[in-house]
Amino acid sequence: MVPDELIKACQKGKTEAQGELYRLFYRKMYGVCLYYSKDETEAMDHLQDGFIHLFQKIKKYSFQGSFEGWTRRVFVNLILQKYRSRKLLYPTGLETLSAEDFSYESIIEDITAADLLEIVRELSPQYRLVFNLFAIEGFSHKEIAEKLNITEGTSKS
Repeated sequence: MVPDELIKACQKGKTEAQGELYRLFYRKMYGVCLYYSKDETEAMDHLQDGFIHLFQKIKKYSFQGSFEGWTRRVFVNLILQKYRSRKLLYPTGLETLSAEDFSYESIIEDITAADLLEIVRELSPQYRLVFNLFAIEGFSHKEIAEKLNITEGTSKS
């Protein structure tokens, strides 16, 4: 959790506070940027632009809800805005494909059990637990939320 004093100092433009906030969120936001990037170089570009944008927007943070969630939204919105402005939302040709071009079976054929296990192991323990309860055990998101004392939306994420 980010101390309110640190956020307030960032809102006042204090560079030391901005540096501390950067250190606190660098890894998490890099992961977000990687998810939306084609490679590490593009992710680093998104990361740097994201922090610049965050520090420009931080005065709008109203201390309602999670600061980490708000920060993530700032990053994702900026990345999506960059993609829209460069018309990069879809790789060349993808926009002409339809759902009929993909089948569950063809996707599953391309993923081996080892690939899937490796992907699942990379999840954080919390995400792995939710994934296993949903995909392996067959619980609904509502049931998972009740069992883990989280919101249904959190389970779906």
